[in-house]
Amino acid sequence: MKFAKEVVKSRVIILILSIALIVPALLGMIKTRINYDMLTYLPKDFETVKGQDILMDEFGKGAFSFIVVEGMNDKDVKILADKIRAVDHVDTVLWYDSFVNTDIPKEMLPDKVLDLFNKDDATMLAVFFDSSTSSDVTMQAIKDIRSITGKSAFVSGMSALVTDLKALCEQEEPIYVAIAVVLACVAMVLFLDGFLVPFVFLASIGMAIMYNLGTNVFMGEISYITKALSAVLQLAVTMDYSIFLWNSYNEKRLEYEDNKEAMEYAIKDTLTSVVGSSITTIAGFIALCFMSFTLGKDLGIVMAKGVLFGVIGCVTILPSMILILDRPLQKTRHKSLIPKMDKPAERIVKHFVIYLIIFTALIVPSYMGYKNTNAEVYYDMGKCIPENMEAAIADKKLSDTFEVASTHMILIDKETPSDNVREMIKEIENVPGVSNVLGEEAFIGSLVPEEIIPDSVKEMTTSENRKLILINSEYPVASDNVNAQIGSIIDIVKKYDKNGMLIGEAPCMKDMIETTDKDFKVVNTVSIAAIFVIIMLVEKSLSLPFILISVIELAIFINLGLPHYMGQSLPFIAPICISTIQLGATVDYAILMTTRYKSERASGKNVKEAILKALSTSIPSILVSGAGLFAATFGVALYSQIDIISSMCMLMARGAVISVLMVIFILPSLLRLCDRIVCVSTLNMKRKEA
Repeated sequence: MKFAKEVVKSRVIILILSIALIVPALLGMIKTRINYDMLTYLPKDFETVKGQDILMDEFGKGAFSFIVVEGMNDKDVKILADKIRAVDHVDTVLWYDSFVNTDIPKEMLPDKVLDLFNKDDATMLAVFFDSSTSSDVTMQAIKDIRSITGKSAFVSGMSALVTDLKALCEQEEPIYVAIAVVLACVAMVLFLDGFLVPFVFLASIGMAIMYNLGTNVFMGEISYITKALSAVLQLAVTMDYSIFLWNSYNEKRLEYEDNKEAMEYAIKDTLTSVVGSSITTIAGFIALCFMSFTLGKDLGIVMAKGVLFGVIGCVTILPSMILILDRPLQKTRHKSLIPKMDKPAERIVKHFVIYLIIFTALIVPSYMGYKNTNAEVYYDMGKCIPENMEAAIADKKLSDTFEVASTHMILIDKETPSDNVREMIKEIENVPGVSNVLGEEAFIGSLVPEEIIPDSVKEMTTSENRKLILINSEYPVASDNVNAQIGSIIDIVKKYDKNGMLIGEAPCMKDMIETTDKDFKVVNTVSIAAIFVIIMLVEKSLSLPFILISVIELAIFINLGLPHYMGQSLPFIAPICISTIQLGATVDYAILMTTRYKSERASGKNVKEAILKALSTSIPSILVSGAGLFAATFGVALYSQIDIISSMCMLMARGAVISVLMVIFILPSLLRLCDRIVCVSTLNMKRKEA
């Protein structure tokens, strides 16, 4: 109560300070780097990640791209290649003239060599950068190359993809927030009892969001997924806290003449309720930190922090704003559009057997759909952007013209005998789906005499300790075919050099598939266990955690099972995150109803009376909360052209609706069925027979 009194007393100072803090928050937002490369979140001890570091340290090469040039003669291609070489952070440009002296006529070269770089009127250039895939300087280099080549060339590769992704995100993200704010405001105007109050809520929550985004500067950088979702998610999951304070304040105004005293008690009640509610949400986000694929940690920390800022804002900034704007807020109040829920609650309780049958019937098909959806996710980041983006067009052009859908790189010991290297290359060339192999030994011998190979090639493909060999594959990244191909190539490489490495986008994706499959199980287990313990402690019951989690888990199974039955494939990160977010964010609905049921049961009411009272009083709050989560995410899902963002927002919006329906219709039926067990296994519960 002392804290509440201090907040009310210092309301003007709090509001001035909260506004002043927007400035450093904005500076922190500006200085926080955004990472668009998913592969950087792989564990650092993976061989593919270590290999990328070796490539940078020993060869001075990081990002890699193929450029397809159409309708240009050799002379002009050479001029273009020289211009690209002059671009900042371009380390190497490989073309056929890189492997032979320029005074050697093309006609003297074997077809196998020419076909690597020429098909019909198209020419392929391989470009290495001296910077990492998603670094700012690499993305700028991609832009510079595009400006040099114009429409006659197509720049492919992961760096081109992240460049387009960054541009699209920067274009869309302000609109995400605008859509979420407008739709959430509409939902609150419809469901709350005031015209002005939604705007006060949004101002308070908006400040908390800015503080959260500003403090991300201490993390150094965050993922573009985290940046795109954090504001929308924080708005959606913390709106409840503001609603609770407002409702509590208006109730206390009827008991106390002084609105300041009413607010003190409202803050006290809100702290008690909101802290318990927020813990489950925070636990859901913290569970993401247990992923070895550290994108989960990135999103989990930012969102857990966001919920904490939301709680703090709800009991400091919002009460200050309400007290200062109390007169216009009270004048613009209106009757809530949500009617009394006594009759609907009576019908639900009366037909509880029907809902139990529905609950039972949904378990198997929803779980089967859920399992299949998890098996049908995609990992190819190229599918996340629209097909008309430059990188997507370039990747298709490269695949269609040169049959190159992915590129791998081999790093082997420099002392490996050249004859052994040539034998290794021959074996690799026979692996299904391998288009061609680029490297010093790939040309010397039967194809091209060693004496005409320029020294520059040897310098490009040989470091102090290792040799570099490129493999072009006709199989796209993250496909079953390329993963099988990678396994075969690794076996061959290890036969000739046990310390040899296969690196590149596709091998990294293969590691990502294996990693996230384990992560999904870990995160699910941790989130369920953590929330189970929290519910057990909050409700002081051994049985209620099983009941509440089973209701929300079925809602999750339905939500994530629908894509399988609808023929949709989700980005791999969506099921992992959504299962945890939906559990943490919507189990509060079940806790709200169950807490009231316990209170009514403990007061001496029979099971039917207790459930009826709990249901009728909880439905309005559950509907408002669910509508807020739905409104904040559904519009973004429809608008976004980035499939990861669109898919995750659609899953959250749909998950909110499904969880609301499950809690309103299924939970009361389960509580009635399990009432005896609940009474026996819960502290301070009294049983009164119906």
